[in-house]
Order: sequence, then structure tokens, then C-alpha cells
Amino acid sequence: MIKDSKYKDNKELLIVPNASHCDLYDQKNIIPFDKIEKLLKDNLK
Repeated sequence: MIKDSKYKDNKELLIVPNASHCDLYDQKNIIPFDKIEKLLKDNLK
């Protein structure tokens, strides 16, 4: 994502089908909390 960043390999594009960015505020049932939790646990050590 950033040319010389040491963190450029820990990125993932996550597409939530039929959702806009506003839906992620209003519809908690479509938020992929499991993927977000894994990302945080794996990268915030």
C-alpha cells in the first residue's frame, strides 16, 4: 500500500456484498467482526 512500508504485506481487501460504507455503521449484523478481530490480534502485538 505504501511503497517502502514494512507493513505492505499485511493488507486485505474486504468486500461486504450489498453494503455501502454507511451500512457498516447501521447494520452491525453485516460487519465481519471475526476478520477484524483476527487482523488486530495478528498485527497489534
